[in-house]
Amino acid sequence: MGPDNLTKNQDFILIGLSSDPKTKIALFVLFSLVYTTSITGNMILIITTQLVKELHTPMYRFICNLSLLDITFTSVTVPKMLIGLLLDHNYISYVGCFAQLYFFHFLGSSECFLLSIMGYDRYVAICHPLHYSQIIDKKTCIQLASGCWITGFLYSLVHTILTSTLSFCASKEVNHFLCDMPPLLKLSCSDTKNNVIVILGLGGLAAGASFLLTVISYCYIISTILQIHSTEGRRKAFSTCASHLMIVLLFYGTIIVMYLRPQSSYSMEHDKMLSVFYNVITPMLNPLIYSMRNKEVKRALRKLFTRRKH
Repeated sequence: MGPDNLTKNQDFILIGLSSDPKTKIALFVLFSLVYTTSITGNMILIITTQLVKELHTPMYRFICNLSLLDITFTSVTVPKMLIGLLLDHNYISYVGCFAQLYFFHFLGSSECFLLSIMGYDRYVAICHPLHYSQIIDKKTCIQLASGCWITGFLYSLVHTILTSTLSFCASKEVNHFLCDMPPLLKLSCSDTKNNVIVILGLGGLAAGASFLLTVISYCYIISTILQIHSTEGRRKAFSTCASHLMIVLLFYGTIIVMYLRPQSSYSMEHDKMLSVFYNVITPMLNPLIYSMRNKEVKRALRKLFTRRKH
């Protein structure tokens, strides 16, 4: 049996976050609560934007897409991680490993592209308010959101196909709680130089272009806000994009450190902690940020719960 067949037929073992039984139980309880909060919060946000007519606007359609991405994104890895915290060995099949890799990057990159589109949406709303409904109409909103999902699909496909060509001849222990490219590259006995080039090149292009579009959008937004004479006007204009800006800083800051830093500074333990924040914590924070800092969402939630009481 050749190396390729050995690779295709073996199971991987996800090492996880800790080998200490007490720590694993504590992490299981903590991440179960975080995951439940994340799913519940994002579901409430989706239901609210669908049921409350006042939220049937392009901005909230994008927020609805963001919540859907967060639910699926965290569900790709967290349930498997929770199972691993209860078992001595967390096995995952070769096909399962690459399926997880694919959906992790498909959903993660789609969210990256969506955040840049949401920045552009805030730019049009603040800098061109009189033309907003003509520029970002329902059709354009659907096309932009669909474009994010399609681009994410293609982006992840390239990375998954390239990573699947590697051979894994020796150890089958993946030093992570998920199947991601860096730990799989470290595990491979193939030459990974081309993979590293594609990760840095394609990843840098995708994240860089998305981040640049967001930065340009906010440069125009800040410039427009500073031209507003009244303090109340400036405060109101900034409040419409404050939630998105907080999420952008959390999201882009984490992925830049994770995937675009030099290999010489790479640490698997550091990468695990960043992955927890990126994949587990951030999806929980997104609905909390939007619901706590957004008066329209808070008003819609009150309206929805009041309607249910009656």
